[in-house]
Amino acid sequence: MATERYDVVIIGSGPGGGTMAWKLAQTGKRILLLERGEYLKREPENWNSRAVFAEGRYQTKETWYGADGSSFRPGLHYYVGGNSKVYGAVLFRLREADFGEIRHPDGISPAWPIGYDAFEPWYQAAEELYHVHGLRGEDPTEPPCPKPYAHPPVSHEPRMQELFDGLKREGHHPFHLPVGVLLEERDSEPTPHSPCIRCSTFDGYPCLVNGKADAQVICVDPALRAHPNLTLMTGTYVERLRTDQRGHTVTAIEAVRHGERLRFAADIVVVACGALSSALLFLRSANDAHPAGLANASGLVGRNYMRHNNSAVMAISRTPNPTRFQKTIGLNDFYFGAEDWDYPLGHIQMLGKSDGTQVEADGLPGFLQWLPQRPFDWIARHSVDFWITSEDLPLPQNRIFYQDGKVRLDLTETNMEAHHRLKEKLRRLCDRLDIHPHLLDRNLYLGQDIPIGGTAHQAGTLRFGTDPATSVLDTDCKAHGLDNLYVTDASFFPSIGAVNPTLTIIANALRVAGRIEVRLA
Repeated sequence: MATERYDVVIIGSGPGGGTMAWKLAQTGKRILLLERGEYLKREPENWNSRAVFAEGRYQTKETWYGADGSSFRPGLHYYVGGNSKVYGAVLFRLREADFGEIRHPDGISPAWPIGYDAFEPWYQAAEELYHVHGLRGEDPTEPPCPKPYAHPPVSHEPRMQELFDGLKREGHHPFHLPVGVLLEERDSEPTPHSPCIRCSTFDGYPCLVNGKADAQVICVDPALRAHPNLTLMTGTYVERLRTDQRGHTVTAIEAVRHGERLRFAADIVVVACGALSSALLFLRSANDAHPAGLANASGLVGRNYMRHNNSAVMAISRTPNPTRFQKTIGLNDFYFGAEDWDYPLGHIQMLGKSDGTQVEADGLPGFLQWLPQRPFDWIARHSVDFWITSEDLPLPQNRIFYQDGKVRLDLTETNMEAHHRLKEKLRRLCDRLDIHPHLLDRNLYLGQDIPIGGTAHQAGTLRFGTDPATSVLDTDCKAHGLDNLYVTDASFFPSIGAVNPTLTIIANALRVAGRIEVRLA
């Protein structure tokens, strides 16, 4: 089998890999970007809730197994752009305190080996690259940001403005969500009526008009157009990484494309398959020098998996809610605790607007059974939808691994009391804001047939640190003991905070790309 050589091979085209490809393509070096999926087809089903959620049209068809032996389909999406093709495009910085040790009732959220100051300039660059629209100064938990957002916030539609104003009257600090979106900005005020977000089909859907700031639209396609030294190879599944006899250097990438076996080599190899898939690649690349998997002398490859405690909930407004783009409000007043709880609770944000198909698929709870003559569309017209997130803790027993040739994902939930308390805070807020206080779980947003809380915010399986005995990667996200192997997805997270992780992935990819640029030079 012939080996094709490049200066850099990047595995995975999501926010970590796609951003890396965009940055390194500017060096003029010969770069190969491998993606196991194809381009996500732009078709009417992109915006069809039954196809996207009830049928899981764009979700992988793989079968994984839980600790109890039950099977499920992971909430993963293998396309150019990775999971960012269906993300909600809310792009937060971790709070400054998230980089330090935080105590929860169930244990300690560990400190990062480097602090917020090391990430701040890369956060700014990431926000500018991914067209983040936001407004500094509204959120009291916001970390230090010397520069404003490059783009003004997306304006609230009337019903959301009423909710925003109501929260402020109650003494809270709602803020405009930082959203990565391509908009026509007129009079410095982007509106949700722009063509790119003219309807609710944004959160969890592919974008039919390519208005979402995802890794394909922002990084991969522009880099391919501008830099002929960058090659994208789709439909290419990387089976394993080979090393030299001593196990110090990755010498080959073995892959399969449409049944054909391929082999590549590079001076630098960057893995960015997503935290779950990257750990699996390290594990199936075991050899005599790395018998438990690449860089696994610590035994931590695949362990310390985190995915946030997430809930999608729907409340019923007493007045109709005709909002089309609902995802404009966030609330962090309970992020680090509350008057009746000394521990962090988490984050609240708006979710994409419900429609009748989703409501019908999720089913009605008992308290709404008195509505037999009311159509599901009526309920959707009165719905107000929220996404709440609490931090979960990195436990060694929470891990992904192979067992009898099958993928097994073990998960013990942590910090659920905080999550339940946060949901109760939201319920009380709804009661004071002319919204029915009963919150209905929106299970479809977690993915089709996923019994263990969803995998959209996957992180932590290859944590970084200064000590090879307690980490897999060093602080430059280079694998311990391997001179040319880097990782730039959320695998490196030692803890996850309680805000969406994608901006941190992008910022870190830019940071690590800077280190690699020096080596290439």
